[in-house]
Amino acid sequence: MDVFPSALLLEDIIAKPEKARWIANVAPNLPCVLYCVRRDVALDHLPSRCRRRRLSSLSGPGRARSRGEALEQPPSPPPPPPAQTSPGLGKGGVVPNRRLANVRDLPKSSPPGRRARLSSPGTSRQPPEAREELRRRLRGLIEGNRVVIFSKSYCPHSTRAKELFSSLGVDCKILELDQVDDGASVQEVLSEITNQRTVPNIFVNKVHVGGCDRAYQAHQSGLLQKLLQEDSAQEYDLIVIGGGSGGLSCAKEAAILGKKVMVLDFVVPSPQGTSWGLGGTCVNVGCIPKKLMHQAALLGQALRDARKFGWEYNQHVRHSWETVVEAVQNHVGSLSWGHRLFLRESGVAYVNARAEFTEHHKIKATNKKGQETYYTAAQFVVATGGRPRYLGIPGDREHCITSDDLFSLRYCPGKTLVVGASYVGLECAGFLAGLGLDVTLMARSVLLRGFDQEMAEKVGAYMEQHGVKILRRFVPVTVQQLEKGSPGKLKVLAKSTEGPETVEDTYNTVLLAIGRDACTRKIGLEKIGVKINEKSGKIPVNDSEQTSVPHIYAIGDVLEGKPELTPVAIQAGKLLARRLFGASLEKCDYVNIPTTVFTPLEYGCCGFSEEKAIAVFKKENLEVYHTLFWPLEWTVAGRDNNTCYAKIICNKLDRDRVLGFHVLGPNAGEITQGFAAAMKCGLTKQQLDSTVGIHPTCGEVFTSLEISKSSGLDITQKGC
Repeated sequence: MDVFPSALLLEDIIAKPEKARWIANVAPNLPCVLYCVRRDVALDHLPSRCRRRRLSSLSGPGRARSRGEALEQPPSPPPPPPAQTSPGLGKGGVVPNRRLANVRDLPKSSPPGRRARLSSPGTSRQPPEAREELRRRLRGLIEGNRVVIFSKSYCPHSTRAKELFSSLGVDCKILELDQVDDGASVQEVLSEITNQRTVPNIFVNKVHVGGCDRAYQAHQSGLLQKLLQEDSAQEYDLIVIGGGSGGLSCAKEAAILGKKVMVLDFVVPSPQGTSWGLGGTCVNVGCIPKKLMHQAALLGQALRDARKFGWEYNQHVRHSWETVVEAVQNHVGSLSWGHRLFLRESGVAYVNARAEFTEHHKIKATNKKGQETYYTAAQFVVATGGRPRYLGIPGDREHCITSDDLFSLRYCPGKTLVVGASYVGLECAGFLAGLGLDVTLMARSVLLRGFDQEMAEKVGAYMEQHGVKILRRFVPVTVQQLEKGSPGKLKVLAKSTEGPETVEDTYNTVLLAIGRDACTRKIGLEKIGVKINEKSGKIPVNDSEQTSVPHIYAIGDVLEGKPELTPVAIQAGKLLARRLFGASLEKCDYVNIPTTVFTPLEYGCCGFSEEKAIAVFKKENLEVYHTLFWPLEWTVAGRDNNTCYAKIICNKLDRDRVLGFHVLGPNAGEITQGFAAAMKCGLTKQQLDSTVGIHPTCGEVFTSLEISKSSGLDITQKGC
């Protein structure tokens, strides 16, 4: 056997009788040939083409015919008696003893065979209840055993995996999928759970290691030994690192599913000393306070419009920064307390401490007093989010603030320089100007990088009309304090990005909004082998949010190449918990995610920008329909009739399916949310045209788009 090519394929021998004949002439007693021509080989695991050849070439227990010639073989043993119907997985996921084997009892070799492929999705016709029961039993088998190998008896890769654990002296539970009657169903459900369509499929202490190659790689790196050493009875089923929207969503869902869960959350104070409670960026220093500040600015515009609608008031109207900050912080505090209360009621342990991995299943938690405690868990989710980036110039950390500080600032910021043209920069500049402050926005290059640039320029133009000065293609080089105070006075020197030109001016406050860095570099990921992008700090994951280490997952703003949006993190966290603990197989869909930039005139979008659509689908395959529109609310107030804008980007090769949706106008977020659901369903231009609009609203404009960009027709409005 050792001198014979071990890579010979069972299917090939059966499909090509002349090959079998050649083998017989060279080594007529070769075991693999005997195996190939025996009646009792499981035919249901061979391709149908090979099965037909096999049946036609067998003649009696030990004879094979090919081209009229008979191949003499040693007689095969009599066929085994008919087996009783296999029950497959038994109660609680336990496999019947006759189907399970200890690795030490396995033969050292198995018949040659191609790497086994799992059956295609949809091959099983089980009712949903039966599939759920099978999934539950599989989970029970995985969680109830130290090592579980799902394999096939004839697969050489499975044999290698078994031999690896045998050499380590590790007892395994083995389910041979070709030896159980419901093996095909097990294969299908297993592939849904693991996203792996090959055998062997290996679990160690409830961690999905993968196949044969992954097991050997883990063995060589030392990871396998660490997984085997871990006590399967960890303190927690799941530890979530990060108490933001995504982490809380994941933790709560896991607790609902009956798992023992811990959340570790710790906020490092900003250089200005600002810190906050549970809830992450969104609740404390992001979406929630930003939208409330935006609303405060909109109310100022509404007051100006009110006189045109007959409201008369004589007293001087002014805004109190201290009042709005107190109101916003009171609401933020109530949300943070609500999260803590919900965790307590759900049985989730909450620890206000900084987490750092020390081993694969162990973390060190350090509280603000420096006290250290260690916790273990079977699985971990990294949801640490990001923090604002600094410029790295003299005076930036000492004298500048970020969005981490703005919403709880004790004093009115006064004359403000906002550095950065991200959506955070534009939103902050917008509501500060709306509250009556002198605001300058300094942009290194384009506005709203990554968004549709036509829309971005319209956003910028509206902001300039309403008091925001935009200084383009300049970056600060120094920030110097001239006077201390609340606020003080700062001198900023900036340099052009296109030449030697410099500008200098004084401000009360400098707000940096130049992007965010992922909080992944000080939590011990390198100690356990979790790969990160060294430049950005972001974590690459597969489509199941799994990192390079099988039992470590990541969600939210730390993910590489995924949108940094709160609702995305919430959805991903919830679905991840359901997948981890057997409640669902659904994965987070990162396509057609809607968002809104809450600038003074809101910009909502979903799908492709025009630039991205052209790059992907080519301009000649697209049709862009657009129009300016005049909200009815603006007519009596006398506001401009050609500012608001609507645009859809359609794929002409796909029934004019809407690839991109863009709207600039009041309540853009509310409008976009509804159309995003339609885009998930494959919205087309014809379906928009056949939809009855609600009159008079801004959203109805999308039901009557007639002018395409390619036509060159005028889109300016003459009436409402």
